[in-house]
Amino acid sequence: MAGSWDTTSIPNQSGKRVVVTGSNSGIGFEAAKVLAAKGAEVILAVRNVEKGNQAADRIQTQFKGAKVEVMELDLADLDSIHHFADAYRSRWSTLELLINNAGVMVPPFRQTKDGFELQFGTNHLGHFALTGRLIETILATPKARVVVVSSAAHTRGVINFDDLNWTRGYKRWAAYGQSKLANLLFAYEFERKLEAIHADVKCIACHPGFAATNLTAAGFGLGKSWIGKSVGEFANVFAQSAAMGALPTLYAATESGLKGGEYIGPTSRSGRNSMRGYPGIVTSNHRSMDKDVAKRLWEVSEELTGVRFAALDSF
Repeated sequence: MAGSWDTTSIPNQSGKRVVVTGSNSGIGFEAAKVLAAKGAEVILAVRNVEKGNQAADRIQTQFKGAKVEVMELDLADLDSIHHFADAYRSRWSTLELLINNAGVMVPPFRQTKDGFELQFGTNHLGHFALTGRLIETILATPKARVVVVSSAAHTRGVINFDDLNWTRGYKRWAAYGQSKLANLLFAYEFERKLEAIHADVKCIACHPGFAATNLTAAGFGLGKSWIGKSVGEFANVFAQSAAMGALPTLYAATESGLKGGEYIGPTSRSGRNSMRGYPGIVTSNHRSMDKDVAKRLWEVSEELTGVRFAALDSF
């Protein structure tokens, strides 16, 4: 139950295959580790294969017999996403769980290989394209789930359709907020589309709260002076652990009572939104609920990535 839910609440995951993006460290690693320990076959979808192999070794050392594999995936490169999806489909015809976890946080202005602002391109468009490339496999899997990891920073976001790639006056925190709001708009619109065709698939969004990860430290320090890096280290002292930060992801991935379309995050003792604590159903802001913006963002994302969820129309 929410309020005390932890990894002991997770049932056996044997027979499930899981893809976790950005899983060589932080929340993604913690989620992958727990799912592997529970018997799932886990694919670490990572940009740096060497670091991915080190992460796999750590999991298999701690949990003898854990089924963990590493596959290369750069969400800032549409070709890499295409190659990953092709490689996955060449080996497997089902996918029980896709966790769209990877992300970048408040870097200096940079662009993806395809010319998108790095945060919007990686956090949203990359996962949009990945999900679209795997949609037929997901739909073919009974009781499949897609988990989309957003952030409480979505409240800072506005979808600026006139300049999605921040070519004019880049603001790193506003851009991060836009990408995290886009995650939620995508998750909710995806769930609505799944429900419309009565698919046996659920999409559930989540956020980790304030968790101590490499992303937090890098977000405060990347491209900044020693002061910025020190602020990041200071923030990590007061954040909850990456293991606690992974609980909302694990709740969204495994809790049987979820219907689809929920937003999971840390809750206070009163059950309200919090940045720390055990996971439960929380609420996102009103902008994330805007169906017109979500529909437009979906259409724009298809145009930008060249990836269309045609299977949703023909299912």
